[in-house]
Amino acid sequence: MDRDLRYGAVISQSAALPCMRHSVVGTMSKKNGNEALSRRAFLASAATIGASAMAAPALAQSALDTLINAPRRGNWDDQFDAKAASRTATAVVSNTPILGPQSVASAQQAIMQYQQIAAAGGWPEVNPGDQRLQLGVSSPAVQALRQRLAITGDLPREAGMSNAFDSYVDGAVKRFQARHGLPSDGVLGEFTLKAMNIPADVRLQQLNTNLVRLQTFPEDLGRRHLMVNIPAAYVEAVEDGSVATRHTAVVGRLSRPTHLVNSKIYEVILNPYWTAPRSIVEKDIMPLMRKDPTYLEKNAIRLIDGKGNEVSPETVDWNGEAPNLMFRQDPGKINAMASTKINFYNKNGEYMHDTPQQGLFNKLMRFESSGCVRVQNVRDLSTWLLRETPGWSRQQMEQVIASGVNTPIKLATEVPVYFVYISAWGMPDGIVQFRDDIYQMDGNAELALDTTAGMEQPVQ
Repeated sequence: MDRDLRYGAVISQSAALPCMRHSVVGTMSKKNGNEALSRRAFLASAATIGASAMAAPALAQSALDTLINAPRRGNWDDQFDAKAASRTATAVVSNTPILGPQSVASAQQAIMQYQQIAAAGGWPEVNPGDQRLQLGVSSPAVQALRQRLAITGDLPREAGMSNAFDSYVDGAVKRFQARHGLPSDGVLGEFTLKAMNIPADVRLQQLNTNLVRLQTFPEDLGRRHLMVNIPAAYVEAVEDGSVATRHTAVVGRLSRPTHLVNSKIYEVILNPYWTAPRSIVEKDIMPLMRKDPTYLEKNAIRLIDGKGNEVSPETVDWNGEAPNLMFRQDPGKINAMASTKINFYNKNGEYMHDTPQQGLFNKLMRFESSGCVRVQNVRDLSTWLLRETPGWSRQQMEQVIASGVNTPIKLATEVPVYFVYISAWGMPDGIVQFRDDIYQMDGNAELALDTTAGMEQPVQ
């Protein structure tokens, strides 16, 4: 259920409404993965990865030995790392887009790294038991945590090995969390531990699966384009090969997933209307009107007939069948799409939009719409989309929104948009990112971490 409309049972289901349709994500994904993958690219990737595996055990073990035997270890029970925060920021802040000329090479680099790790035996399981591992704690479980973080490069070599959860470990945990799309709080909660204990060979499989997906995209996606990465639940606006603006998003749940799309954005609507689907009219609005005849008025929902004329609710028999009328919500703060709707060509009736419930963007995992994509700071995105459309500065856009007048705006130049499913990827700087396989498309149940239940709970 969607909760964009805040008044009553109907309103609490609004995002489910405009986007209800059958799921075809799995079929589309398989088609995408097979059509554009060139045999030459695949063979080159396989050859590179295979060669790296030859020296894998020695390289991975050497790195761990260097860490354990570092000559400047000192007393590791009281260490402070002033650069921990900056390393965490490095993991999450990048102007390099996920899709681009460097994507395949970066994924191959990540695969080589994880092949070395897997060939050397992977990493130890982190099992704190009933103890909560966080800054200041001393426990034998921290030793395994340090080893786990060191193997993937989250813990620096100079940190050494001990039982102390010092600021080195705190920074390393935050870096790990940032790489996995989790809140960087430095505390080993339920989902951080789940992500940390996924075996190395499973992560390697995930990288290989996503390499195939990345190889289906052309290097040139358009000078200005938008990418919605569904597993990461965020949007990248890319211009001249660099991320101009990035936005947190809410995407479709497993039962009503957001579809993969290769399309173009053609319109931004300020102060959009919202139309209730027939199923909600029948299941929710009719019963609510029987209980409270003023329900439509309270929620700014009007009845419109086939000729565009408004119909009075008093003329409808709310105890009978649902009338053949349009139930349309006026623009405004309680509207399901709030200030903005962004339209792109697609057969599923999906779109991007604002939301009156901004708190949803603070959730751990944001998979609860019915296919449409809610965008945080959508006005910044609209400003970027309309920049090449004369007469639509940010100031002009804000004035129209304040007026409450429904205003469709055609883009002077349509902007390519790609809805993709990339759950693991590498960056040119060597940072490797992973996300929950929310739609269970990566071929291993361990990768679907079940992080859709809400906020991460600390291990008690």
